Amino acid sequence: MSVGTKTILLQFASFAILFFICKFALATFTELSGLWLPATSAVVATILAPQFKVFKTDKGEKICVRWIFLKGVKVLN
Repeated sequence: MSVGTKTILLQFASFAILFFICKFALATFTELSGLWLPATSAVVATILAPQFKVFKTDKGEKICVRWIFLKGVKVLN
């Protein structure tokens, strides 16, 4: 599996997990229904999900993550 594929899967997995957590929390604690519930969950998950990017260096490709809860950029490999 290439590094680019791993970053896409990590990005999707983090968004999906946050989406379902937000959807469950919003359904439990608010009175949202219909299209508003998944739309609001998608916006919140998009804002809270970490961003994964691939950078090519002399030593190979590196996966870096940037998140609002982390200061700066963290290299994963």
